[in-house]
Amino acid sequence: MTRSRLAPGTGIVTVPGDRPVLRTADGEFLRIDTGRVGTGELVDRLTAGEGPPADPSAPASVSASASAPASASASAELDRLVAAFEEAGYAATEPRRAPLAGRTVHLLGDLALTEPLSRFAAAEGAEVHRATADGLAGLAGRRDTAVVWCLDSPVPEGLWAEADRLPARHTAWLRCHREGAHAWIEPLACAPGDVTSAHVRLRRLAATAAHRELAAYWTGHRTPDTGPHPTEASAALIAALLTADLIAWAGDGHRRGAGLPARRRLRRIDLRDLTVTEHPVLPVPDVAPLPAPVTRPKA
Repeated sequence: MTRSRLAPGTGIVTVPGDRPVLRTADGEFLRIDTGRVGTGELVDRLTAGEGPPADPSAPASVSASASAPASASASAELDRLVAAFEEAGYAATEPRRAPLAGRTVHLLGDLALTEPLSRFAAAEGAEVHRATADGLAGLAGRRDTAVVWCLDSPVPEGLWAEADRLPARHTAWLRCHREGAHAWIEPLACAPGDVTSAHVRLRRLAATAAHRELAAYWTGHRTPDTGPHPTEASAALIAALLTADLIAWAGDGHRRGAGLPARRRLRRIDLRDLTVTEHPVLPVPDVAPLPAPVTRPKA
């Protein structure tokens, strides 16, 4: 018979002299009304022998090995209690599915960043491939596909223009690049109207008084790059943050309490001390055409 197990991150805590409580994956403690069901029976049913052996000196009420056989009515009550756990999402019969299972991720850019990202995405269940800029048009329209482009440099003018069209056809688009000592992770885009790289550039230009200087920096009017380049630690951090955005995309949303949504979040990583800051960003609407001039008849 297939049995339910506690969901990952949850656990039952036995409080001496009190009712058991459920610790949720978010760290909340919820009291459990077990009715006539013994704590040991509930623990045994929802763990199915997982974890360390029970303490032989523990009271019978909390030791799964010491639980007495349940009567038919108590067994039915245990079934109802387990069903309540399942309905609330704190137990399930199926093992945890890898969050990126069934998704394909195509990587472009510098190996220092894409190699750790490839490992992390594959570990979360994604099918990972290398891609080329020339092949981006053939990926458009694939809803279970994400394109991630990582640069250890500023973004050359127009390089990401073709990739910016992917979200309009429901293919996910994620990117990062480095400017001096800062790495930028731009918002995940996966649907029409999401934030593209062009939107981010316009928003950043509008937010600084040095917009002419920033534009000149982006277009290559600068001295040769002196780094700092991503280290193993900073590259792993960037790859982990990108993987988190891919997981948000696969989950079709963001977890409650997780801060800004991945589709509206611009992140900056300081490569000198690995601090991460988040900034909200919105798409830039198309400019409405100017009204046609009104021609008045001559008197």
